[in-house]
Amino acid sequence: MGLSFARMSYLVISTHHFLSASISVPNFQYQRGGTSVLWWLYIDYRMTMNETMTKDLTETEEPNGGMKPTKDHAQGLLIYAVSATVFTGILLLLMLFMRKRVALTIALFHVAGKVFIHLPLLALQPFCTFLALSLFWVYWIMVLLFLGTTGNPEKNEDTGLVEFRLSGALQYMTWYHAVGLIWISEFILACQQMTVAGAVVTYYFTRDKTKLPVTPILSSVLRLVRYHLGTVAKGSFIITLVKIPRLILMYIHNQLKGKENACARCMLKACICCLWCLEKCLNYLNQNAYAATAINSTSFCTSARDAFMILVENALRVATINTVGDFVLFLGKVLIVTCTAFAGVLALNYQRDYTEWVLPLIIVCLFAFLVAHCFLSIFEIVVDVLFLCFAIDTKYNNGTPGREFYMDKALMEFVENSRRSMAMEERGRSKRARPKEEAPGTSSA
Repeated sequence: MGLSFARMSYLVISTHHFLSASISVPNFQYQRGGTSVLWWLYIDYRMTMNETMTKDLTETEEPNGGMKPTKDHAQGLLIYAVSATVFTGILLLLMLFMRKRVALTIALFHVAGKVFIHLPLLALQPFCTFLALSLFWVYWIMVLLFLGTTGNPEKNEDTGLVEFRLSGALQYMTWYHAVGLIWISEFILACQQMTVAGAVVTYYFTRDKTKLPVTPILSSVLRLVRYHLGTVAKGSFIITLVKIPRLILMYIHNQLKGKENACARCMLKACICCLWCLEKCLNYLNQNAYAATAINSTSFCTSARDAFMILVENALRVATINTVGDFVLFLGKVLIVTCTAFAGVLALNYQRDYTEWVLPLIIVCLFAFLVAHCFLSIFEIVVDVLFLCFAIDTKYNNGTPGREFYMDKALMEFVENSRRSMAMEERGRSKRARPKEEAPGTSSA
């Protein structure tokens, strides 16, 4: 089942540029089709149940009230169908309101789809990251167990068991080990971001795509290990410095639940929320700093400053891409979860001996969402790196001989359309600013 989810996620990654090109119209069509099928299943189920009751009511009923599972199944299908109908209506309204605001996002998603076609190994990054995190967590647990038996053995008089008491510098090793868990985990995730950024930068700034390296992913990994480990370590350490206070405040909040007054509870929640927002902002800035490092091969601080300036200069585009792009990626996750739930409903519909549908469907959908999130997060990183490359390309190049753009044709079309619209706006302003000519015969001469 997990393999099927992985294949489905890979398929969504490969075709997501087509979905975004039509402003998620295919996604809406899939959602509408799924809603129609759910209503058909509900009507078919009710008709089958009514025919069975009409033919022989005694065969359907059981001594303990066996009609209840059948009615529960029908009610469950009705709930699924109504929920799908409401979501389809909301999706249609969002499509109507957001259709004119996604020109650059469409172009970026087109190019991101081409990146995955030329660099299919990008889809394996979630597996590599998960494997690295799993190995590290196993190692961390083993070291924690060794630390637990490092102190001086003392017998507990109450229980009669031997306990190990940490003394001296050893009593601080547990905290040091806990900090290491957060830092190294963030370091591994940052290595994934740096690897993806290096491969995407290589793709973007290679004019002839047939001359790409044989393995851009491996080349990016080698550059990371040789030149940029310090950059990744510094970025992940900054995230650790923000995450540790937030975790401490969350622990204090849980320990004092029901004991603190309303003012203290509000202050704690406000501090936790502020630290969470700061962590998200630093994560986004770090990701762009890694992309700038891959482009210019500069240090972390210099890359973070350059990336920040580029983002400030393109603030409106950044806001549009983050809102619309995240929404389209969310639709991709919804598409995967919906297809999985739809397949589960079809499978359970022909297994009418089962009396409980909700719990298996929830577990399957949750697992499908986690797999989709892991894969589409790579797609999101690719889109963000492509936007930074596009912003730098338009800043230092203008398309004239000697300063040609590196961008793809889809982004080139967006730039040309933007220039034409700006030229039309300038002509309109000049016409409005031009004084009206005096009518003939009205001269005072």
